[in-house]
Amino acid sequence: MQLLQSMMLMPLADWLAIGWFLAVWVGYAVFARRRAERSGSLLATTNHYRRLWMLQTTGRENRVVDGVVVQNLSTSPSFFASTTILIIGGLLALLGTSEKATEFVREIPFAARTTAFVFEAKLIVLLAVFVYAFFRFTWSMRQYTFGALLIASMPDAKVFERGEVQREPYAARAAKVVGLAAETFNDGLRAYYLSFAVMLWFVSPIAFALGAAGVVYLLYQREFHSEILGTLKS
Repeated sequence: MQLLQSMMLMPLADWLAIGWFLAVWVGYAVFARRRAERSGSLLATTNHYRRLWMLQTTGRENRVVDGVVVQNLSTSPSFFASTTILIIGGLLALLGTSEKATEFVREIPFAARTTAFVFEAKLIVLLAVFVYAFFRFTWSMRQYTFGALLIASMPDAKVFERGEVQREPYAARAAKVVGLAAETFNDGLRAYYLSFAVMLWFVSPIAFALGAAGVVYLLYQREFHSEILGTLKS
């Protein structure tokens, strides 16, 4: 009951900003997936190269290089997962000293003057974003290990040449697993980008809402209209 009363004390502008943030995040994720199916995105284009990679892997006798590539790809989510743990620990420590932190934030120019409850709510939202990112990064790591397992368990190249095992289905399966790992890693990176918008909430709800829209626009440009995408498609 006390929690409900405290939540009712939060200004309407903050609630609207949170709602807008969630709508923008989820809405863009759905939009990006559907748009990628129609016109292709950066991730969808690189998935095409992953399929070519796995087709070439089926014809190689020595697949050590392919295993090394998968291992190198898995280092990025591993690094971000470790970094995210440190960020989560820092945010939890900050929650324990929210009153002192609130006083410090009030001294920052242009920062919104809020109650300790509202300040804690902002920290909790930021913490939730990084917790989500952590789960996506760790799941990406596991998916890369599954991809490495598929490469290691590939039949000998001569078996594919004799037609005992079809190249296309095996390569498509391995490429799909590695592509899912990349997609999951992309979800974690998207959460990192949007965390900067949440930080703007400490300035004002309007800055929070505008920051979320700006981050999504930046993500859209990079995924669908970036120079690297044009190069990969050419």
